[in-house]
Amino acid sequence: MTLLKIMFEKVYQKIMSQLENSLPSWLHYHSPEHTRYVLDKAILIAGKENVSDEDLLLLKIAAVYHDSGFLISPKNHEKLGCQIAGNELQEFDLDALQIKKICGMIMATRIPQKPKTFLEKILADADLEYLGTKKFEEFGNLLYQERLHFHPEMSLEEWNEIQIDFMSNHRYHTNFCKEHRQPKKMANLEKIKRAVDSE
Repeated sequence: MTLLKIMFEKVYQKIMSQLENSLPSWLHYHSPEHTRYVLDKAILIAGKENVSDEDLLLLKIAAVYHDSGFLISPKNHEKLGCQIAGNELQEFDLDALQIKKICGMIMATRIPQKPKTFLEKILADADLEYLGTKKFEEFGNLLYQERLHFHPEMSLEEWNEIQIDFMSNHRYHTNFCKEHRQPKKMANLEKIKRAVDSE
């Protein structure tokens, strides 16, 4: 096992243990399973976009930390995640520039997404990759259940209107997602619109 893989395994075990043991139970969508999903999709997209080994390591670390801010608060969780990553990653021999890149990727998942760098675009797309997949309805329902924690009066129709608005304004940033996820995302969007029109 290479040094990069050993380092990532240590980082992964540290943060995933925190997420699995300390996240509030009402986080139906922003769960440890979501973090693992985003990590998997970040690796997939990076492979299609020819990312270097060192950049892939930073991308993977950013993926596992991208929602760690929920350990503190759902408000400004991306910024809080940057603070957690900045504090914890110093013990893993990462320099200030590498940690800055990781923080940039975490912040790139903030809605509305405004990624600037190549790696930021990959993580931003990995975070919302599900919009253009068969898992859209499943993940959307989990997010709706999570939203009900703050807005218990929200109807399913209101939630669908929010999804329509969000998806209509969302754009993928990587060539892979533009080609392989955008068509299915548009089909998912049309399905919701039909559901709303029939209500």
